[in-house]
Amino acid sequence: MGAVYFYHLTRGPLEQTLPKLLGLSLQRGWRVEIRGRDAGAMDRLDAALWRGPEDDFLPHGRAGGPHDRMQPVLLTAGEPAANAPTCIMAIHGAEIAPDELTPLERGCILFDGTDDRAVQHARGQWKSYVDAGCSAQYWSEDSGRWELKAER
Repeated sequence: MGAVYFYHLTRGPLEQTLPKLLGLSLQRGWRVEIRGRDAGAMDRLDAALWRGPEDDFLPHGRAGGPHDRMQPVLLTAGEPAANAPTCIMAIHGAEIAPDELTPLERGCILFDGTDDRAVQHARGQWKSYVDAGCSAQYWSEDSGRWELKAER
């Protein structure tokens, strides 16, 4: 069963942190689904990822396109990911069911540390994963770099 990693974003916005995590995932040869809850928010994220630095091209697509199966990174908002992901990154409160972790290398929960509701939601997710017997790690960037703060 894959582990679930929680990333508590306190120093930079999602649009700044996500490309770094995606780059590391692609270096490992993983196919990634970025799972959100709102199609409009995913469209805005898609546009932000395309505006990234030229020398840091991040191949990705928005679910519903003709080449979904070939996308190394696929942005979804409720629709099933057609790219056979080995990693799912949930954002904006999206869920990954504990049984979805079984075939994955990793599940990631990215949440805004400045949003009390997002923090409370992530705490509930942590509890549900741990109660289901999943391996979980909590990463914080409070010190200015990512540090492992808790592991179950």
